[in-house]
Amino acid sequence: AEMPTLRERRAKGLAILTETITSPTLGDQLQSLLKEMPEATWHQYEPVGRDNVRAGAKLAFGEYVDTIYHFDKADVVLSLDAEFLAGMPGSVRYARDFVDRRRVARTDAAAGAAPPTMSRLYAVESTPGLTGAAADHRLPLRASDVEELARALAARLSVAVAGDNSQAPRNVPADWLTALVADLESHRGDSLVIAGDGQPAAVHALVHAINRQLENVGQTVEYVAPVEVEPVDQLTSLRELVGSMKRGDVKLLVVLGGNPVYNAPAELEFAKAFENVDFRVHLAHDFDETSFLSHWHVPAAHELEAWGDARAFDGTATIQQPLISPLYGGRTAHDLLAMLAGHPERTTYQIIQQYWTRRLGSDGFLKRWNQAVHDGVVPGTRAESRSPDWKFADNISRANPAAARSSLGERTGLEITFGPDPTVWDGRFANSGWLQELPKPITKLTWDNAALFSPQTAKRLGVASHELVELSLAGKTLRAPVWIVPGQPDDSISLALGYGRTQCGRIGHGVGVNVGLLRPARHEWFAVGVELKSTGTRYPLSVTQNHHSMEGRDLVQITTLAEFAQRPEFIDIEHRHPAESPTLYPKYEESENAWGLVIDQTMCIGCNACVVACQAENNIPIVGKEQVAIGREMHWLRVDRYYRGPIDAPETYFQPVMCVHCENAPCELVCPVGATVHSHEGLNQMVYNRCVGTRYCSNNCPYKVRHFNFLNYDALFEYSGDEAPSLKLLRNPDVTVRSRGVMEKCTYCIQRINEAKIEAQKENRPVRDGEIVTACQQACPAQAIVFGNLRDRNSAVARLKESPLNYSLLGELNTLPRTTHLARIRNPHPSLEGPATADTPPVEPTAVDRFLNP
Repeated sequence: AEMPTLRERRAKGLAILTETITSPTLGDQLQSLLKEMPEATWHQYEPVGRDNVRAGAKLAFGEYVDTIYHFDKADVVLSLDAEFLAGMPGSVRYARDFVDRRRVARTDAAAGAAPPTMSRLYAVESTPGLTGAAADHRLPLRASDVEELARALAARLSVAVAGDNSQAPRNVPADWLTALVADLESHRGDSLVIAGDGQPAAVHALVHAINRQLENVGQTVEYVAPVEVEPVDQLTSLRELVGSMKRGDVKLLVVLGGNPVYNAPAELEFAKAFENVDFRVHLAHDFDETSFLSHWHVPAAHELEAWGDARAFDGTATIQQPLISPLYGGRTAHDLLAMLAGHPERTTYQIIQQYWTRRLGSDGFLKRWNQAVHDGVVPGTRAESRSPDWKFADNISRANPAAARSSLGERTGLEITFGPDPTVWDGRFANSGWLQELPKPITKLTWDNAALFSPQTAKRLGVASHELVELSLAGKTLRAPVWIVPGQPDDSISLALGYGRTQCGRIGHGVGVNVGLLRPARHEWFAVGVELKSTGTRYPLSVTQNHHSMEGRDLVQITTLAEFAQRPEFIDIEHRHPAESPTLYPKYEESENAWGLVIDQTMCIGCNACVVACQAENNIPIVGKEQVAIGREMHWLRVDRYYRGPIDAPETYFQPVMCVHCENAPCELVCPVGATVHSHEGLNQMVYNRCVGTRYCSNNCPYKVRHFNFLNYDALFEYSGDEAPSLKLLRNPDVTVRSRGVMEKCTYCIQRINEAKIEAQKENRPVRDGEIVTACQQACPAQAIVFGNLRDRNSAVARLKESPLNYSLLGELNTLPRTTHLARIRNPHPSLEGPATADTPPVEPTAVDRFLNP
């Protein structure tokens, strides 16, 4: 009854709030609705937004443009607080391109090929992340100091910048900056500089100018028309909406996705203004904080059960086809907008097809539509390249550095940075048990966020890990637990968003602390002037890696590119191909297939995609925070994190470890009931219905990759027997028939192996190389994992096994593992790291290890 009245008054009092819109059809619907109802308003906001990126482009060019980076063409990369390997639009593509430019061990290398080359990465980070871990040179630096470094770098590269930038920025070693400038200068056209989303607009404008000065534009850097339907300053847009709500101008507010009651900056008091609206509608997947304060919560259809479309980071459009039948009668944003426009009878499918009929043309439309749906992309939709107007020189050369920083407040004192969580992001995934229990890549924390301190800052302030402290900023306070992290910049605290949810289902409710209560609206990413007070209370945190020291063992083999070129056989033969010692283990007959796997540690970026892919493939249960704290997490695959170097700025290394399927398997000999056995194809297999839970096999496993089901996890959620919904997956006969009291581990995705073998047998042929792809291999954005048949000497895995970088983990134990690793290769600048010699020591316990394990 309200809609005709709204249309009569040209929708005065109607406001629509969305997150960033990249769907062409949804954008077209919104714009059409605003033409029909000119008094209505459309606002956009999401907490991990890109306002600084947009503002930087506008400062440089006078218009919004998107930047696309070509890491596959870059020999030298500088990241200024940019987590481009995991947390930016296009990160999956960027990760693949970046590691491909650093791939040393290749399966397609011809005999006598030229020496391997690889790019070099310099990373400046305000909190330890994946990009810094992958860097050849990492510099911990407070977020508020990055602009000073960018200005100094621009000045040394002859970019006109106001002020005196002759002195080296504070906390930046002079030799580090000198080497960086020389490296960039010598790689004009094939270098790349990128700034993080959290850095101010001036830094982004400086980076645009630096890339232009280095002749990278058109080579490693490309500018395109914005992918967003309507690029706006989202924080300003949200402020305008809040102001309208407080004045009573908004009578009907439709929130399409997002959760602004939870994640809007606290000082805007969005919830209070929201309750001032006469009628509030929220479309969302879950009943969340915004739904709780809404009059009408509309359950949103899941992406897997609804038609839709979207644009990728480069503008390429895809038409999203439902993969399952609708389960619970959810609605899409298209449905809700059609209802607002007075056409409730139109379906989402009709709306999307009508839009693309106009784009693709009505003649022969059905053929082109079916082809686009089949291929997954709509041809010819990539964003148009732009040659923007360079207005930067005047804007920046006139800018007063002091004035540019004045909005940041006083730069001395304790700094606090805010950013998305590596697993639950901005809180939208907080009700996923898989993601809550997935360890953070660097800290290995689960089921919590924490205030990250550097060891030096923690010592100066007298705080320790697991201690609850009170943080105060601009009159707002927050209690958070402390976690000390090597490599965190001094005088800087990092807090992750996405926790402290109050309406989030049974998994995410009340987990962690809501950092948004402290986050200022003026500077959403960092602020200076936080005050700290100890509460004298302990807050237990659960991590999955308690044993950080290698105890003198060479678990991660590391060398530099220069040393590898000088001495390719730097790994001794006992690590590469351990000779089989005399043993009582039985010999197994050779078969047509001998499965094996190789993990390239140079390619691995530590993102944990493989871990959660394995969990999804094999229905691995979560165990909860208390069980993780006592070492009972169930992940069949883990990514260990190791440090080397000084405690204030150590090098970080990742090593994925799963069951290595030993030829001489220590677990098999000690099982009293023959539950763990050796297959004729070399797999170490578990017969679940034989296992009686002695756990002898786990005690005897040197890799600690076997996991025991201690509890009936469904009973924890007040279910019993077959009534538990999760048991429908837990007892999937394709994967497992396991239950409480059974040992579990990696199976090389035996279900996938058998499926491929059956298909090959039906076609009377052998299994082709690459036909079997394990779940971890399939999910890896860096292609760091290769699986195949070792009997096929031409297979990719067999060729990698012959690489001089290949070695067996703990091979000295005579286990003869089928899973091996390739050594990590670094490419440091010669002037920043001494020349490699034959006596360069392997990874040893360092100050970091001694600090973490006193």
